[in-house]
Amino acid sequence: MQTAKKKLFIKTWGCQMNEYDSSRMADVLSPLGYETVDAPESADMMILNTCHIREKATDKVFSELGRMREHKEAKEARGGKMLIAVAGCVAQAEGDLIARRAPYVDMVFGPQTYHQLPQMVMKATGERVVNVDFPAESKFDFLPGEKGRQGAAAFLSVQEGCDKFWTFCVVPYTRGSEYSRPVQKIVDDAKRLRDTGAKEITLLGQNVNAYHGEGRDGKTWGLGKLIAALACINGIARIRYMTSHPRDMDDELIEAHKNIEKLMPFMHLPVQSGSDKILNDMNRGHTAEKYLAIIEKLRRARPDIALSSDFIIGFPGETDEDFERTADLVRTVKFASAYSFKFSARPGTPAAAMKNQIHETIKDERLQILQTLLTEQQKSFNFRYIGKEAPILFDRAGGQPGQLHGRTPWNQALHAEGPERLLGSLETVLITGATSNSLTGQIVTQERVVKRA
Repeated sequence: MQTAKKKLFIKTWGCQMNEYDSSRMADVLSPLGYETVDAPESADMMILNTCHIREKATDKVFSELGRMREHKEAKEARGGKMLIAVAGCVAQAEGDLIARRAPYVDMVFGPQTYHQLPQMVMKATGERVVNVDFPAESKFDFLPGEKGRQGAAAFLSVQEGCDKFWTFCVVPYTRGSEYSRPVQKIVDDAKRLRDTGAKEITLLGQNVNAYHGEGRDGKTWGLGKLIAALACINGIARIRYMTSHPRDMDDELIEAHKNIEKLMPFMHLPVQSGSDKILNDMNRGHTAEKYLAIIEKLRRARPDIALSSDFIIGFPGETDEDFERTADLVRTVKFASAYSFKFSARPGTPAAAMKNQIHETIKDERLQILQTLLTEQQKSFNFRYIGKEAPILFDRAGGQPGQLHGRTPWNQALHAEGPERLLGSLETVLITGATSNSLTGQIVTQERVVKRA
């Protein structure tokens, strides 16, 4: 007997790991008859997959829940039923608060429990479900195989959690300790993604280069060796990974950038600050000098590598001199892209209780200076490619009619006019224009269709 179709709406905030989790939640709920929809009004179930990293994250969740409540009440007034669920890191950290302040929410569950969604949905038909435990078993052992709905450029989780306990970060408390999936299961998932059209795979983890999974030989493999195994899969043309930590950049992974052609010349390696004093207060476990030494090694291994990073401005105790050291590091490295944010105290973290909190006005001034510098570097990096040809994987339609969107090997977004049948293919593109955020180009091999592997 066929399961009646039901509508599932998922709104996702945060990192690529959250995007991946939302996709897997849809996979888990599919056997129950749920199909994803783009609008919440008529949904039978709405999931808000949350992120706890940014400022006022909990307030934003409650604001969104207010809108969800209106949809739920309207549907119930018509005689229907709608489940509201809050998932992700805010649910993990603030589950009890959500349950108290939003009694209309049917389910609250953390990122380590979504493999239990079928049971939670069944239970939620009669009572509220709050599940923010860290199960003894790994959720990956219970998830269905990758459904491959992600398209030509797909995400694949290989590692989750973090043991670093930076003083500003909530991830160890919301995602748990580091866990690495076995190599063979990752390879099997990559092949399933390949079989449904993926040509590029981005390996995900909160601390992805801390990967230490069980290899085919029973020994522990690092990320470099895992990438080498994935590069042997016919049909996978590109491999990326994020997000990394300087403490876990070993020589094997750096050599992979030199020796594995399918590994794209792009590295997102957060540094957060250029001041050793601030790095120590953050418990980052590395110095600015150590970070610069890693960058030098990477550039020797792969001279064309594009570098990206994260910066936190206005960490407690940051002086003008500390900030200037961060700016000096930026000038030395010359980043292709970067993300920079004002320090925002996360409740329960050591940094939230530190003395010498920085005034918001000073944070704003410093952030503006740094972002101006980073934008200039990103614009300079993009402009250097004008007039050059690059292989572009077109992964989706662009924002304008007849336009395709893709990415260069160096992770720059690119738009070009082209037939829709080129989606999912690698094409040579002449880069004709640039801004600080993206490139434009002309497809050199017009009307050519690349056969899928």
